[in-house]
Order: sequence, then C-alpha cells, then structure tokens
Amino acid sequence: MKPSTAICFIVCMALLPMLLMPVVSSCSSRDKKQFSETQWALQVEETKAKDLYLPHYRNKKFFVPWMKIKDKRFLDVLGWKLFSKTNYTNPEKAFLPRVIPDTENRIKQIQGDFILWIGHNTFLIRIDGAYWLTDPIFSKRALLPARLTPPALDIEAFNRIVKDVNIVISHNHYDHLDRSSMKQLPPHSRVFVPNGLKNYVMGMNKRNVHAMDWWESFETGKGSRLICLPAQHWSLRINQRRNQSLWASYLLITPSVTLYFGGDSGYFKGFREIGRTHPKIDYAFMATTAYHPRWFMHAQHMNIEEAVKGFEDLGANYFIPTQWGTFHLGSEPAGFPGLDLTRHIKKNNLDPSRFKIMDIGQILPIN
Repeated sequence: MKPSTAICFIVCMALLPMLLMPVVSSCSSRDKKQFSETQWALQVEETKAKDLYLPHYRNKKFFVPWMKIKDKRFLDVLGWKLFSKTNYTNPEKAFLPRVIPDTENRIKQIQGDFILWIGHNTFLIRIDGAYWLTDPIFSKRALLPARLTPPALDIEAFNRIVKDVNIVISHNHYDHLDRSSMKQLPPHSRVFVPNGLKNYVMGMNKRNVHAMDWWESFETGKGSRLICLPAQHWSLRINQRRNQSLWASYLLITPSVTLYFGGDSGYFKGFREIGRTHPKIDYAFMATTAYHPRWFMHAQHMNIEEAVKGFEDLGANYFIPTQWGTFHLGSEPAGFPGLDLTRHIKKNNLDPSRFKIMDIGQILPIN
C-alpha cells in the first residue's frame, strides 16, 4: 500500500464513527422506543407450545420456529456500544464472585456426587462415578473478552483429576465452545453437540462426537439419558456463518438426580413445556448474563426476573445461576447478575435455600 493510500485509509477509519453516528443514533433510538417489557411479555405469551416441535432448519440455516426474531445488524451493535448508557455504582462495578483456592485437593477428598463451578458456564458434575463437563472454557479469553476471575482448575489439573468425561456443548459462541480447551481435553472424551457442530468439534482433537437435534434422546449408560431441548438463541463464529449450527439446552436424567442445563436463551414458553414433559427436575442451571441493555438483548438473553420465571416454569428444586462473574459481555458489570439475583430473592420473599449462588471453586454436594 502506498503511503498516501495508507494515510487516506487511516483517516477514513477514524472518521467512520463520526459519519455513521447520525444513522446509528437514529436506529438505536428507534429500537429503544419500540421495546417495552410489557409488550415483550405479551409477545412471548402469544407463542404456541406446539410450535416448539416444528421443523427449525431451512435454506441451510437453523431458526426459532415459534417466534420471528430479527437478526442483529451491525448498526444495532454500534448503537449499543456507542449510545446505550447504563449507570452502575462503584460496588456493583467491583463485585465479583469469590474464588476458592486449592480445588484440586478438595475434589480428591470429597465423597459422593457433586457440582463444581469452574467458571462462566463451565461446571464439572460427578454423578454415580461419571463425570460431566458443560461448555468448557479454561482459556484467558473468549476470543476477545478477557477473564476477570480465574478458572477454579486449569486444564492440566483437570486432566490429572478426570480421565473420562462427558462433554456437553450448548452452542458455538466463543465463551461456550473454546477451541484451545477442547483440544486439550482427552481425545476419547464423549462429546454431545447440537446439530451442525459434529465435524467442527471433531476437528478439535475429538473422535467420539454425537450431534443431537431438539427433543432427541441419547442413552448414556447406567440407566441415564441425555435429552437435547430447545433454546431461544443463535449461533455464529468467524468461520461459521450465522445460524449454520443449532443451539440447545439439555436435560440429564439419571437414576439419582435430574439436571437441566439451560445454555444461553431468552425467555420462552419452552421452559413451561420442558417442565410439563419432564417433571421433577432437581437442579436448573440458568443463564444470568448479558441482559443489559434490554432493547438489544431481550430476545436471546434473560434478565433476572425472566430467569427466575423460567426456573419456576421448569418446576425445578434448585436454581444455579451461570455465566456471571467471569467475562464482561453485556453492558452490566460481570459480577452484577449475582447482586441482582440476591436483591430479587430478597425483594420477592423467595426461599433463598433454593438458589445456589456459588463461588468459583465451590463444590456443592448433590442431595
């Protein structure tokens, strides 16, 4: 590139935000004015449970069949980043979950079944001697966002403790499907992914990968089964176009306990339908992240009120908040959802014993 051309390019890139500002501001303001919590709740209520079972793949793309959700535009993203102002107090900005040390030794000493929060949406669960790992990410970054809290275990310590593991992937976003972490986990690990991700994950040093569609069930052995279920979200990676792979939640049913892994999702009637078709869920892992600003996030991320409502729709015994306290993804500070949930429980006189707001590295015995 000639020096004069390079200078012109740099000047244009510097001026681009200023040139786009009137357009972005207009789009952002319009979307803000159009969004209403009341109207959104009515829109959800107008959907039909039977549509959860409709085909959801067309023209080489997956989609949500029960509701029309517009794809986010580049101008929407710029509008969020440049014009959405949300105020938080200094304590809210600073708050993060506690990180409990010496996780490796503590795991070796524990007897029986347990749930360990490694961080973000990465949980290690031991049930009847079998290990399950959800959306593993041990890396310092989720593509661009950096960790604000370390994982309870690094990948080397994890591999020393766990020799055989079942891995459950909810979708292909970088904070849920981390290539570096996947490549370092044992090659013989059994991996469950939504449709469209099998070959991609096999390229991450994995040879035992099972692709699943919504409502499909897989017998995992010892009387246990994994059910792939709907979620209201989307998919995209640099080398995978928008919605070329599916997104999902899962239900793990074992003889001793039933766990619901919510993945990422906006609030939808699927929670009620899952609770109706699969009663007696013990633990519900519910996403609590990236829900501000609401005008931008509402369709595909739940705020705290919706996450608790989804938990109640499921009829589960215990709520475990996920995906908070590790990466700064929405406008709200990374640790804010933990505070927000605590305030919601107190304000609405909910039973705090049913909400397991875990510390990173905390080992929760399964009752």
